[in-house]
Amino acid sequence: MKQIDRLRSLGLFDARVPRYTSYPTAPIFSPDVGAAHQAEALAALDPDEPVSVYLHIPFCERLCWFCACRTQGTKTLSPVESYIGTLEQELALLKETLPAGVRMGRMHWGGGTPTILPPHLIHRLARAVRAVIPPTEDHEFSVEIDPTMVDFQKIEALAQEGMNRASIGIQDFDPKVQEAIGRIQPFDVTKACVDDLRAAGIHSLNADLVYGLPHQDLTRLDDTVSRVLELAPDRLAIFGYAHVPWVSKRQQLIDGDALPKEVERYELARLAAQRFGDAGFDAIGIDHFARPGDSLAQAARSGHLRRNFQGYTDDTCPTLIGLGASSISRLPSGYVQNAPATAAYIQRIETGTLAGARGHVMSVDDLLRARAIEMLMCDFRLDRDALRRDFGAQTATLAPTLAMIAERYGDLVTLTENHLAVEPQGRPLTRIIASALDTHLSDNERFSHAS
Repeated sequence: MKQIDRLRSLGLFDARVPRYTSYPTAPIFSPDVGAAHQAEALAALDPDEPVSVYLHIPFCERLCWFCACRTQGTKTLSPVESYIGTLEQELALLKETLPAGVRMGRMHWGGGTPTILPPHLIHRLARAVRAVIPPTEDHEFSVEIDPTMVDFQKIEALAQEGMNRASIGIQDFDPKVQEAIGRIQPFDVTKACVDDLRAAGIHSLNADLVYGLPHQDLTRLDDTVSRVLELAPDRLAIFGYAHVPWVSKRQQLIDGDALPKEVERYELARLAAQRFGDAGFDAIGIDHFARPGDSLAQAARSGHLRRNFQGYTDDTCPTLIGLGASSISRLPSGYVQNAPATAAYIQRIETGTLAGARGHVMSVDDLLRARAIEMLMCDFRLDRDALRRDFGAQTATLAPTLAMIAERYGDLVTLTENHLAVEPQGRPLTRIIASALDTHLSDNERFSHAS
């Protein structure tokens, strides 16, 4: 109880801070940085450096109430097929912009529901991407899979196009929790999906869970974890539910009184972490887990773990090209986000320009703080020597903040001339500690709870 009281006194159950899948975070992006900067930065890429590609499919047949992603519902394929045509136009513009020879090291399809695509559209889209950015020999292609919106024919089409990692959305298997979040997904349907994936030769499997959902308690989550472990995934992630009904109107359908309180959320996360550890998974960062032989666990052990918009990754490509509505590109000079609304994205592409609508150009100080925050989020350790090698005298600007962190958090952190380390008992506070380095953070922004 003393530990919980101390974490409470340091803001764990009250603070709302970013998840730091980027720095700076998207709320500070400006419309002054858009398509023109996007084109210039893409044209300047080094063709010898592989890039990652993220492709956003913003359509769902059902809109899950807990989700805050940029999505829209559809009962027909007509808008989906039209959207694929727009993506092909965006790819044509990209081909005109990129230097010759750029290759793709990673590709991820997210949404929305990428598996809303029927086989013929899967083939069409995958081939359109490869025609513009050919894959490297060791290329990884991952797709977010909704088990209720996929069949073997779709899985087979994805496998034929090179998918070699699947990410299964689960959230929770308890029927009462599922009903409360508008996502009915029985275990047997999910198990059949996993069996189909493995039958198609897809053996790298991620499973995503969420804690802090309505009616979730330790007994229900413990049962869900047991069922998930039956699926034998290679990687697991358990994200804290962010109740932000002012951002996602559909979350207004969720009964706020049924949500676990902050200390209960903390205990739910601890339970899942304990169960995953007991099952032989390595803890990765604040909310991921991987089998020791998985490349994500290997990256964490070797200091090559990275963090991007999908969470933790072993992807070391310096550039991420975002395609589709709301996608964010991470470029050497900074970030550019495509127009978030699907209609606005389509309109921009149809005028013959790239769809960048807002972004941020990184200063040297931004680059320094981005790397420092990523170190804390990935390794719980800020390597001051490595920062000095990369940023020289600029690194000294962090010293007052690091001293403040050491004073505020006491024995929960260790500060030396060479590093700042977050000790195991202080790791629930990592996002809050990282936020001390964020010079763009505004009191006007409402992020998710840190717990």
